[in-house]
Amino acid sequence: LSATGERHKVYEDAGWRILTPRHAPKPSVEGHLTFALKYEGLDLAVLKRLFTAALPDKIADLVHAKPTGRYARRIWFLYEWLTGEQLDLPNAGKGTYVPVVDPRKQWAIEGENSPRHRVRNNLPGTPAFCPLIFRTKRLDEFIKMNFPARARAVVANVPQDLLARAAAFLLLKDSKSSYAIEGERAPQSRIQRWGRAIGEAGCQPIDLEELLRLQQIVIGDARFVRLGLRREGGFVGKHDRQTRMPLPDHISGPQDDLASLIDGMVAFDRGPSQKLDAVLAAAVLAFGFIYIHPFEDGNGRIHRYLIHHVLAQRGINPPGVVFPVSAAILERIDEYRRILEDYSRRLLPVIKWKPTEDGNVNVLNNTADFYRFFDATPHAEFLYACVRKTIEEDLPSETEFLMRYDEFSERVGNIVDMPTRIVDLLFRFLRQNKGHLSNRAREGEFAELTARETERIERIFNDVFADSGLVR
Repeated sequence: LSATGERHKVYEDAGWRILTPRHAPKPSVEGHLTFALKYEGLDLAVLKRLFTAALPDKIADLVHAKPTGRYARRIWFLYEWLTGEQLDLPNAGKGTYVPVVDPRKQWAIEGENSPRHRVRNNLPGTPAFCPLIFRTKRLDEFIKMNFPARARAVVANVPQDLLARAAAFLLLKDSKSSYAIEGERAPQSRIQRWGRAIGEAGCQPIDLEELLRLQQIVIGDARFVRLGLRREGGFVGKHDRQTRMPLPDHISGPQDDLASLIDGMVAFDRGPSQKLDAVLAAAVLAFGFIYIHPFEDGNGRIHRYLIHHVLAQRGINPPGVVFPVSAAILERIDEYRRILEDYSRRLLPVIKWKPTEDGNVNVLNNTADFYRFFDATPHAEFLYACVRKTIEEDLPSETEFLMRYDEFSERVGNIVDMPTRIVDLLFRFLRQNKGHLSNRAREGEFAELTARETERIERIFNDVFADSGLVR
């Protein structure tokens, strides 16, 4: 945010950009709107609230006064785009086309010209769903790193059979982590079923029917869960133990607006998302979904599925390989929750609600725009950091581990013939005991090994995995 101060130099303080007295806006709607567009970028939720409260004539007068002004034309376009109402104004006759979103401040798409306003609509969304992301030094650096090329380089010299095994492990790791994030210990069958769904991410376009299919896979046994869009309010939080009063940490999107919010997400995914950086698009789609929270249950895993959907659809990950984004999130779980809760916490004071008899919340004011338009900058930075970890650490680590494991298995086979499952058991015993076979294992499962054979196998293990950091 920006403000004006008494000093005659521009500086930053506690998240504020303090401008000089000469930057002070005129005390009018036009003055403050122009100041916001010029120095702060777009906050579509605030703009829509302002436009809804302001008389259309005020906006029309603003345009009449400066029909060729770049800020007046942007305000005019945004009014009609956000409200869906056309002002009583003739089409702009002249003026250089200007972008609605300042691409120096916020990420935008190439967009299309709007001849009526003589602006280029480069908003990365539709009036039904258009979160925005500010340009930051951190995001610029992430995008310059070209992670798709880095991922291809990692797997370029990996044999296909080994890559397939690495991909299977990473897929299972992601599925397990997604349940762990929710605090669930799911049976192996559910983990594998969800893993198969993640492996198919990007193959089917996202729409309500596809989201319902995913919810069915996530829930499995739906006897005690009402599938489909919520028919009542929703919140994330706890209940007072004595009164059963809801204690929300997050209040979900209003049930009457869920269909239009999902339609907006679908339109974003099929349109503007395709012209936006893939990780930025994934952050917008996935975190938009989790804030809306359209289902009674299963929202968290579907939210993370949507990350995979965008990355796979856009070819960010190598064919057949799923980045274990959920595992990276799990390792940063405190930061993940902090980012989610930061926006939710700021929403709570402006949402009016009352408790229902069954311990739910009933929202009393119009809140849909809080879920259509939000600042997704911290979410994008967080997701990029997770993707970076999967490419620079998880993928290389797993492929290297498998290559070393194969070497270990082959060298053990030169000493003694063992079935694959016994070699794997031997490896796990050695791993657990820091490269040495315990007395229990020597006297039990591996009593048939001679002392000399055991010594050689231990030496092989330590030779292959020494200083690798792969068997901690």
